[in-house]
Amino acid sequence: MTERTTLKEKIGYGFGDAASSMFWKIFTFYLAIFYTDVFGISAAAVGTMFLVTRIWDTANDPIMGVICDRTNSRYGKFRPYLLWIAVPFGIIGVILFTTPDFGLTGKLVYAYITYTLMMMAYTAINVPYASLLGVMSGNSDDRTALASYRMVFAFGGSLLVVAIFQPLLDLFKMSFAVTTSYQLTMVVVGVLAVIFFMFTFLWTRERIKVPEDQDNNLKEDIKNLLKNAPWFILLGAGVMTLIFNSVRDGVSLYYFKYFILDDTAVTFSKMTFAYSTVFILLGQAFNMFGVMMAKPVSAKIGKRKTFLFAMLISAVLSSLFYICNRELVVLLFTLQALISFCAGIIFPLLWSMYADTADYSELKTGRRATGLVFSASSMTQKLGWTLGGSITMWLLAFYGFKANIEQAPETINGLKVMISFIPAVAAMLSAAFIFFYQLSDKKVKEITEALEAKREHVTQSSNA
Repeated sequence: MTERTTLKEKIGYGFGDAASSMFWKIFTFYLAIFYTDVFGISAAAVGTMFLVTRIWDTANDPIMGVICDRTNSRYGKFRPYLLWIAVPFGIIGVILFTTPDFGLTGKLVYAYITYTLMMMAYTAINVPYASLLGVMSGNSDDRTALASYRMVFAFGGSLLVVAIFQPLLDLFKMSFAVTTSYQLTMVVVGVLAVIFFMFTFLWTRERIKVPEDQDNNLKEDIKNLLKNAPWFILLGAGVMTLIFNSVRDGVSLYYFKYFILDDTAVTFSKMTFAYSTVFILLGQAFNMFGVMMAKPVSAKIGKRKTFLFAMLISAVLSSLFYICNRELVVLLFTLQALISFCAGIIFPLLWSMYADTADYSELKTGRRATGLVFSASSMTQKLGWTLGGSITMWLLAFYGFKANIEQAPETINGLKVMISFIPAVAAMLSAAFIFFYQLSDKKVKEITEALEAKREHVTQSSNA
């Protein structure tokens, strides 16, 4: 029987995604509007840059996975990268939000270089972190618990960064230029991220080992991955889910700044928050609630059905966003809460199901390539994020968006479409993919038991 993870390990594992998610949410919510409204490049240029740099970044994921699978150190295959990459990760985050005194072409080149470096650092630490889930435990329920802790901490990190980013920015603006304020805010976020990654490194263990007689045959590992039908289905569902999330998140600050008019604020405990900040915080809070419900709900009806229903409900609720306006902010916030709950419930299941496909492949082929499976999965997640981010910026340009001016009626209508119908279509496509997913909870349990029996037999034979 595979040893279960401890509470300390689950918490330690969660800290890693708190760190990653702080940066991910900054990329999602603040980077685009930083580029267009502060850094000074056009929405179309930003969209093209996102596509070009993220395609390269997407290709890096399986490369990093292969490197991890072939890493042998006293810390394991995946944990050492948390130690080695954490500090460079934080430093590059600060450089990313630095505005040089260059002309438009120089700024664009700087943006391409620094954003590429940031994504490479993100890959170098996040692929090993994600893959760690597949070797901490061989038990499917334990993995779902680990994934749930991961997602709770992920949304906790998101909540934290959303709560502090704008207030820190405003605080630094009182003494510094807006460009310097972004740098200093990222220094704070970067230090927190490094500390969180250190907790993950120190508090986790790798338990699942590759079969002792397995050689380093990359060609065979890739061949097996391409035959892994459940993994391909999750690939499609994951890409569509990320497009759903990234378009909604990417357009939200534009939606509030130029349509809802974000000069209206909410005061809570003597702190004042813009509507956009409340919207984002509410989303992260209900994301976290959804994550916490993933395990009990999926235990009742199964991972596949939970995923399917959550996406279908998200599609319907997203469509209703189109009727929202300044007079219907209560409805707007209610829809945000419900959609975010459904989105939150999905991600622990997605990563737990990826681990299940790695077990499926090992039982079927006799080979285990955890790093390749998870890095290829991470690659598809980034592909969805890439497409979502680029689609967002290109649609802004298509609808005639111009920074820091009053928008035309067709642009406003475009913002409404982008936060409603486009995410709804992506959610429906995600549900369509998961409808064909073959690994039921019963089947996964059978795979787990077969693998445990096989590993126990190998152990007994080697000790004989």
